[in-house]
Amino acid sequence: MAPMKVYGWAVSPWMARALVCLEEAGVEYEIVPMSRCGGDHRRPEHLARNPFGEIPVLEDGDLTLYQSRAIARYVLRKYKPELVKEGDLEGSAMVDVWMEVEAHNIEATLWPIIRHCIIGQYVGRDRDQAVIDENLEKLRRLLPVYEARLSVCKYLAGDDITAADLCHFGFMRYFMATEYAGVVDAFPHVKAWWDALLARPSVQKVMAGMPPDFGYASGNIP
Repeated sequence: MAPMKVYGWAVSPWMARALVCLEEAGVEYEIVPMSRCGGDHRRPEHLARNPFGEIPVLEDGDLTLYQSRAIARYVLRKYKPELVKEGDLEGSAMVDVWMEVEAHNIEATLWPIIRHCIIGQYVGRDRDQAVIDENLEKLRRLLPVYEARLSVCKYLAGDDITAADLCHFGFMRYFMATEYAGVVDAFPHVKAWWDALLARPSVQKVMAGMPPDFGYASGNIP
C-alpha cells in the first residue's frame, strides 16, 4: 500500500497537529512540501484537494481529507484507536470535549499572540501590544481550568495521552517560544503536562521542523 501523503509546510501549527498524530500512529507517510510564499495553496491543483485553499491535506488512497483535527481523528481511529478512546463512550466524549476546548479557546487565544510576537516583525506588521495583552488575559483565565483538570489526571482526557493532548502541541510550541512562556510556567500541573508532551519522540520529531521563528530569520520560510 502506498504511504499516505500530507500536503503543506512543516512549520505550520495546523500541519503539526496532523503530523504528530501520524507519528504517534506509527504509520508511513510522505510530506508533499508546498510553498505558501509561492502561492501553492491557491493553485487549481490544491484547490481541487481543498476548496478553501488551506493546509494540511491528507490523501489516503482514494480518500482526501482536510481540516487538521479531522485528519488527526481519522488517522488515530484507523491506526491507533486508543488515542481517541474508540469504543469507550465516556472516554471518547472527554477526548472530544478537550479537542473542542483547544479549538475554540486555546488556538483562538494563542494565535494572535504568536502573530504579533513572532511573525509580525518579519512581515512588516507593527506589534499591537493591546492585542497581545487582551489575549494574555484570556489565557490567564483559561489556564486555571487546565490546572484544575490536570491536578486530578495526568492528561486532559484521563491518565493516558490522547488526541486531546496531541492537538494542543502546534500552537503551544510557538507560544512557549515567546517571552510570555512564564504564564504557563506559573501553573505547575500545566507545565508538567507540557513537559510530558515535549518528551514524546513524536513531538520531538515534528518540532525539529518548526523553528521558533517559523524560519523567517534564516530565510527558510516555505
